[in-house]
Amino acid sequence: MIDIRKLSKSYGSFQALHELDLEIPEGTVFGVVGANGAGKSTTFSILATLLPPSSGDALIGGASVRDSPEEVRRKVGYMPDFFGVYDQLKTEEYLDFYAASYGIALHGRGVLIGQLLELVNLSDKHDVYVDSLSRGMKQRLCLARSLIHDPQVLILDEPASGLDPRARVEMRGIMKRLKEMDKTVLISSHILPELAEMCDEIGVLDRGRLVARNSVREIHSRLKGDRMITVKLNGPSDEAVRFFENRPFVAGIAADPQVREVRFSFSGSEEEQAELLASASAEKFGVRSFSEEETDLEDVFMAITEGGSGQ
Repeated sequence: MIDIRKLSKSYGSFQALHELDLEIPEGTVFGVVGANGAGKSTTFSILATLLPPSSGDALIGGASVRDSPEEVRRKVGYMPDFFGVYDQLKTEEYLDFYAASYGIALHGRGVLIGQLLELVNLSDKHDVYVDSLSRGMKQRLCLARSLIHDPQVLILDEPASGLDPRARVEMRGIMKRLKEMDKTVLISSHILPELAEMCDEIGVLDRGRLVARNSVREIHSRLKGDRMITVKLNGPSDEAVRFFENRPFVAGIAADPQVREVRFSFSGSEEEQAELLASASAEKFGVRSFSEEETDLEDVFMAITEGGSGQ
C-alpha cells in the first residue's frame, strides 16, 4: 500500500532524508520512531504531498506523490502534529465543514459524522464547542477529521504526543478498530514504548536513515544480547548450580541458598533458552518458576541509534 523508493530531501547542504526505502503492506499499523529531527515529519509531509522530495518517489496505493498528488490526496488521511481546530465551531460543525470541503453530499453527512464520532469515542461531545475539549479529545477529533473521506491510508504524525495514560489507552483502542477496518496506518513518535503498544511493525529513523525495521519483539530480541535469567527452586540450589554451569550459553551463575534461587546470564536464542528450562524442569531440584529481566525499550532505542544497527 505504501512503497517508498530512494526518497531523499535536502534543504541546501542539509539532507533530512537519505534514500529512504520502505514498503508497508495493506492493513498494517506501522510505527516510525526517531528523535526530534530524525526525518519523521519530513517523510510524512512528502507522503501527504505537502512537501516535494528532492529525489526518489513514493507510491500510495500505486499513485505517485510526484506525478499524481491529487490521486494520492484522495487515498490519504493526514493528521499533522498540531491540532488545527476551529475553536468557535462545535464538533459536529467542525466535521461538517471538512466533509463539505471533500465534496461529501449534504444528505449523507449526518450519518457519516455520527459514525466517526462514535469511532473516536466522542459521541457524547457532538454538540460541544471544540475549545472546551481536552487535549486527548481534540486529538481524537482531528483523527476523525482525517477519516472524513474514507481514505485507504492514514498518516498520523505524533498522534499520542502529550496524552495522559487514559487517553493513550483510548488511542490504542482506536488503532485496533482502524486495523479491523483494513486501514493502513503510518504513525510516528519519538517514544518507542508508545508505538510498541499500537503497531504491528516498527521502523527506526536516525538522521534521515532507516536503521532498523521489524516487529517490536524481534528488534528487542536482536539488540538485547545476553539475558539475565532468575530460576526459583523447590530443591537445593547447589544441585541447580551444577546443572546450569555445564550448559552452553550460561555464564555468571550466582546462587542464593536461603531463598532457593539461581541467577545467570544466557546468550543463546529463545528456542535454546526454552530447551534449557525444559531440561531443568525435569531435574530433581525442581523449578518452581523462572523469569527474564527485560531490557527497557528506551535502552533498545538508544542501542539502535547510537550503535548504527542495520536493518
